[in-house]
Amino acid sequence: MKPFLLEKNYRVHVHETGPDGKLKLYSLFDYMQDIASDQAEKLGFGRNDLLKNNCFWVLSRMYAVITDLPLWEDSLVFKTWPNGTDKVFALRNYEADYSDGRHIVSASSSWLILDRITKKIQRPDPFLTHYNPDLYETNSPIRTAAKLGPVEEDGTISRHFRVNVSDLDLNLHTNNVKYLKWVSDDYALDFVMKNSPKSVEINYLSESRYDEEIMIKTSVDKTKSSFYNHSIIRTNDNKELCRIRIEWKEVDNK
Repeated sequence: MKPFLLEKNYRVHVHETGPDGKLKLYSLFDYMQDIASDQAEKLGFGRNDLLKNNCFWVLSRMYAVITDLPLWEDSLVFKTWPNGTDKVFALRNYEADYSDGRHIVSASSSWLILDRITKKIQRPDPFLTHYNPDLYETNSPIRTAAKLGPVEEDGTISRHFRVNVSDLDLNLHTNNVKYLKWVSDDYALDFVMKNSPKSVEINYLSESRYDEEIMIKTSVDKTKSSFYNHSIIRTNDNKELCRIRIEWKEVDNK
């Protein structure tokens, strides 16, 4: 195993599956958050390490291409590795397969380091200069997450809801996976039973906190109808918090 590559096994629990019997989309992203945190701590640039310099990590962008979603009790093998830097971004990649080698997902993520007091972006170079992509024989075969455009003006608006205690992370901000959960819950049951996610791209734009009121604006791409664009908005100031673009494919339920 490469020195900067972490491999970890997961088993899909019943509470992580949805009405279609498959791993929930946001639970897949929970696994990626978990293994990323584990490796950052092992390599000496985890949450506690950055706090010593009065800084913390913020996930800025993520992109995943999904080949398949596992079922209850399926075993997964996840791999992750830091993939160097791009200007102010620290990059991290992921791969997951079944235990027999069948592919599940490839993903890339872009992270920022912020000062706790000023909230200004800190260059990652002092922390990550020795984690470069040319150290690896295997790199994730997908591109780095890109900047997403806004949702169409004629998009539909969801019901309004509030940030709950269970949505918060250690920094008292909404956990990044919760945004994907909110969007997933906005789909109709019939749609979820007939479609499966093929790719997900996320841009995190601003933080949200406990009891803030949230709405989701959704539009279907006018040129590629399999793509659904979502904007998560705080209602009191109309601040856009997150953009999510999901590509769907029809499933054969016969």
